[in-house]
Order: sequence, then C-alpha cells, then structure tokens
Amino acid sequence: MTLNRPEALNALAPAQRDAVIRMLEAASADPGVRVVVLTGTGRGFCAGADLRGGAGRGVLPGDVARTLRVGAQRLVGAVLDCEKPVIAAVNGTAAGLGAHLALACDLVLAAESARFIEVFVRRGLVPDGGGAYLLPRLIGAHRAKELMFFGDSLSASEAERLGLVNRVVADGELAKTAQEWAARLAVGPTRSLALTKQLVNASLDSDRATAFAAEAAAQEINMTTEDAREGLRAFVERRGPEFRGR
Repeated sequence: MTLNRPEALNALAPAQRDAVIRMLEAASADPGVRVVVLTGTGRGFCAGADLRGGAGRGVLPGDVARTLRVGAQRLVGAVLDCEKPVIAAVNGTAAGLGAHLALACDLVLAAESARFIEVFVRRGLVPDGGGAYLLPRLIGAHRAKELMFFGDSLSASEAERLGLVNRVVADGELAKTAQEWAARLAVGPTRSLALTKQLVNASLDSDRATAFAAEAAAQEINMTTEDAREGLRAFVERRGPEFRGR
C-alpha cells in the first residue's frame, strides 16, 4: 500500500484515509494476503491529516470528536486490528497522524532520512490518532510527554534508539529491506501470527491472569489450523515446514 500524494507529503485527505481503512479490512478477510507493507512516495511517508479544508472553523460541539472517531482513530485502529502483519517502510517525514500511522504498525523500518514529528503542539492541538495511547506503551510516559510537549523533529537514528522503530537502513535499501521482511512473513503461519499480534496488543492493557487466559485460548484456537499441524509434522519429520496461511 503506497500513499501517493508526494506534492502534499502524502497528507491524508478523508477519501484516501477511508481507502486505506478499507484496504486493511480487506487484507484481513483475504486468505491470499499474507502481509501488508505500508509506505509513501517522494520525500514524505505521511504528513498527517490534510487540514487545508478549513479545520477548526465554525465547528459545532461534538463535530471534532465525531470526526476523530470515524477518521484518525478508525485508521489507527484498522492497523492495530488488521489480522495480517503490517510493516511500515517510513521513507521520509512522518508527522502527526502520519507518525501514529507508522507507529501502529507491527514492524517499523525507517530510511536514514526519515523524521518523526509530534507536530500537534506546534498548531496548538491535542495529539490525536491514538498518539497518547501508542507512545507511552512504546517508550514510556516521560519520553512520550517530551515528544508531545516540544514537538521536535526526531531523526530515524534517535527513533531507533528510543525503540520507536525496529531498524534504520540507507534510503536506497528501504524498499529492498521491506520486501525481504515481507517475504519472510508471507511464508509464515499467518493465523498464528494474527493471534500473536492480538495477544501482544491486548497484553498492554491486561493483568497477568487475563493475559494468561488469552494465551491459552489463542493456543487452543491455533491448534485447529492447518499450519499448526504442518509445523508439528515438519518437526517430527525433521524438515522445514511449508505454511499456507490457513
């Protein structure tokens, strides 16, 4: 999935945002899709929501909250809830909602020229798109507040040091590395990856008893899949498994 408005640093207009949501939902339902890679064209990954439509003018009480629920929050939720692994290949600036879109992905690759910016404070805004949910869980409350309070541009190497990205690669190697990671995931046990993703995401809001119960239930469900049976057969037969995503 490639965001393709380079003249606007791939800022998301409502129609594009909704298209991304639909594609993520379709990826979950399509057994032929084994992994999703999300990237952008040009100098930007995503500059956030496109605000050129006059945001903030003459809004009625409830309008902003409603817009966020069906817009930015639904977008980030679609990434978190996608039943396939989602890789962000951050090719440039990821600002505001664009940063949260990247950080909601399961794995984050960043080009050396990439930048992450919690830009909201620069506009006198409160972070949206799940930022105050995602960042503390990734780097802790104090670091999250530092990024959100100051709105400084964070380099790819700094983001890697903080744990926001998995790996930084040379700009020219980003697409290649993303495809290599995607190829590895595409031949993996897709349903067990989906359940693993669900367990990890839910564990951040769970106590130990709840997390352990969820783990046991996920294992029970996963043992009904063809890939789990294939993995066990391959182990007994001392060969590599051939997973089919089912």
